Amino acid sequence: MHLTKLSEAFLRSAAYERRFLAKNHWDFSMVVWIPLATVLLIWWIFSQTQITDLPIGVIDQDNSAVANTAVRYLEASPTLTVRQLYYSQADAEAAILQRDIYAVVIIPEDFSRNILSSQPAPLTLQVNAQYGTHSGIIQAGVQAVASTLSAGVEIKRLVKQGVAPSQAMTAYAPISVQRISLFNAATNYQQFLASTVIPALLHILAMVIGATTIGRELRDKNIGRWYRFIDTGKPHLTLSRASKTSSSLSTKQDSSDNKASLNAKMPHSVSLSVLVFGLLGKYFWPILAYSLWSALILWLATSNQNINIMSLMAVYAGFLCLMVLSFWLGAIFTLNSFSLRMGLSTTGFISAPSYAFAGVTFPYIAISDSAQYWSNALPLTHYLKLHIAQLQMQAPIAISLPIVYGLMLAAIIALILAALLTKRALAHPERWGAR
Repeated sequence: MHLTKLSEAFLRSAAYERRFLAKNHWDFSMVVWIPLATVLLIWWIFSQTQITDLPIGVIDQDNSAVANTAVRYLEASPTLTVRQLYYSQADAEAAILQRDIYAVVIIPEDFSRNILSSQPAPLTLQVNAQYGTHSGIIQAGVQAVASTLSAGVEIKRLVKQGVAPSQAMTAYAPISVQRISLFNAATNYQQFLASTVIPALLHILAMVIGATTIGRELRDKNIGRWYRFIDTGKPHLTLSRASKTSSSLSTKQDSSDNKASLNAKMPHSVSLSVLVFGLLGKYFWPILAYSLWSALILWLATSNQNINIMSLMAVYAGFLCLMVLSFWLGAIFTLNSFSLRMGLSTTGFISAPSYAFAGVTFPYIAISDSAQYWSNALPLTHYLKLHIAQLQMQAPIAISLPIVYGLMLAAIIALILAALLTKRALAHPERWGAR
């Protein structure tokens, strides 16, 4: 009998929310269209999986055959393209400031003469280090060109002295580095960034939905009516207009009438178990929609990879737990403050910069101790560890299972805490209506 009552509370709450989403297009878009557009847009932005042809400029002060060879090598580099030859540093600096180019290579006027006389002949690279990714790729590309050109010059000189070509190559570089990329060998930025940025953005949207779904009931003073409906099936959903009318006229009543109205709206008894199932029903549609977006993201991220089915299931379970936990956290922040505005502000403060602390773009080990504590407190950090380990590094599943269990436990605890805070909110009708 009790289980039947709980299932009815779940179904009534889901029906209540379905009617609201059907009549409010903005809230429906937050659940369906905005996350779908976010997933597709970010994936399209990173559809060019590798960074190529970064524009640079060249100032050739030598105008020799060796200098021309250096320019051809720079143009032939897959990561670089020589946008223009400049004749003054002022023009090159203006182009960098306008982001026409990201770096300029200066070939000094005594470049070829120093090479022929076996003197140091450095190339000068001025790079806009404000853009860290661009800067690193350009520096690596220019260094590769300089090393290739230097090796050719040195080997040619040794061959002219009578050294065999194979011995000349060994003499020039007796120690070499054999570089083996263990993970993401193709430097696929769609795999590196897009597949991790999208969960971070959905985490933000899910927390916003979590805050607004319960927050609007507090703001509109309908939270008591919502609980009575999921508990007893009364009042009927068609009474919303009358409720709004009585709310708008409440400012004209005296304080005693106001208290009587609040007491009438406040339920006499509140069941925690009914609240738990009511919240599950209220967030059923967002959970269902975001479970579909989670599956879409994983399909996009693994369509060209051979991923173990157990790893895929673990990542999907962790993703779902992250989304559900995000809903409950948004609800908790709003219920704790009795204000939708404060709830949204808190969710933005916590979720928006969470990607920066996750250790994806900036090394986790390099941040300060206090930042590491904050990073460990954020659920997104733990999910991205699971995501990267299983989808990009293909680590053993046993390494990541504790993260899945932790996210699942956190979601359950957050649901219970949200139910307790909802019960507290129902006991204080005088605080309903805060913006």
